[in-house]
Amino acid sequence: MGDGDIEIRAMQSAEEMAMVGTVFQQVWGTTTPIVTVELLMAISHAGGYVVGAFESGHSVGASLGILADHRGERALHSHVTGVLPGVQHHGVGRLMKTHQRTWAADRGIGWIVWTFDPLVRRNAWFNIEVLDAHVTEYKTNFYGPMTDSINAHDESDRLVVAWPTSDEAQRPAPPAGAVTTRVPTPEDIVVLRRTEPSTAAEWRMRVRRELGGLLDSGGVVTGFSRDGEYEVHHPADDDHVDTEREA
Repeated sequence: MGDGDIEIRAMQSAEEMAMVGTVFQQVWGTTTPIVTVELLMAISHAGGYVVGAFESGHSVGASLGILADHRGERALHSHVTGVLPGVQHHGVGRLMKTHQRTWAADRGIGWIVWTFDPLVRRNAWFNIEVLDAHVTEYKTNFYGPMTDSINAHDESDRLVVAWPTSDEAQRPAPPAGAVTTRVPTPEDIVVLRRTEPSTAAEWRMRVRRELGGLLDSGGVVTGFSRDGEYEVHHPADDDHVDTEREA
């Protein structure tokens, strides 16, 4: 599947919105709607972002964004973006984010913001290293308990990221005199939730304490390694974490 095989277009009719809802249910493995047709229609009518991704005429992904504010500037909050499992490694997700960015830039919107689970390595790598989005804060149990098959009753801690629509925006600078801490993540939290829920819960608490604590004290995420570690630059006098440090 090449980039030319994928079409991304705005959804407009109720029938198209129902298709978006079906994609979301398939991605997250739930029998109840993640978002209703009525809400999708309202968001689209109000100037929000509702698109579908198609390959050879078949729906393979969808994305929903609402108009928002990021630190006093116009933003698009990307609430849900999903790609069907069979095409998740074919570049569809990146094409959809690029489409989002172009859509926002064309409307004078300076930022795209969204949340992701800090325990999911592939999302952390994609957001931080591929897109170069900026981590802005750690939110504890942001959505409350979740019951879909991916989140599996885990608490919904999230990292908030901001992605500029202009190449001129720069990543936030680390604090002066900062030291570096690396915060590890589990290899596959989705599988771990299903097979060893107690271990998954331990990882949740560990990353919340270490990564969340560092960000709350002024730390800046500067990277995410291939082996699943957040690189955080933070003030040297931060003494409430016990992860490995390097100068």
